[in-house]
Amino acid sequence: MDGENSQHLMENSPFIAWIHNISLNQQKYMKSRIEELDFDHNVRYIMFIYDNPNCSQEDLVNMFGQSKGNIAKILKKFEDDGYIQRKINPQNRRKYMLNTTDKGNEIVPKIRQISKEWDEKVGLSEDDYELKKRIMEIAINGMKLIE
Repeated sequence: MDGENSQHLMENSPFIAWIHNISLNQQKYMKSRIEELDFDHNVRYIMFIYDNPNCSQEDLVNMFGQSKGNIAKILKKFEDDGYIQRKINPQNRRKYMLNTTDKGNEIVPKIRQISKEWDEKVGLSEDDYELKKRIMEIAINGMKLIE
């Protein structure tokens, strides 16, 4: 970006555009670092499953705003590659519980390290806890609006 016009665009861009920009650039960074691990930005689903044992496909749909079909396709690939497993939910036999496998559990610390590098390089620190918490609250409120 250059000049006065760029400054005007930056000052008048909606907040959500900046959030989207952060997300896209973080995904690009992760992808560039994860290529050696044969992943793309869909690695966020493995992270979610790791952090939320026995979650469902619907949980992923709600969290990431993706279609059921898209999530199902991604999960199938991760299951075929041995990173996740699906088990029938005994409380609702029409749903599956998702968990990472040993192979999935091994990759998560590597991905977390790359994510931590991103945070440090862009200037996000532990001091930004309140900011992170507030953005999560806004995201949760947004999800509730569309339920």
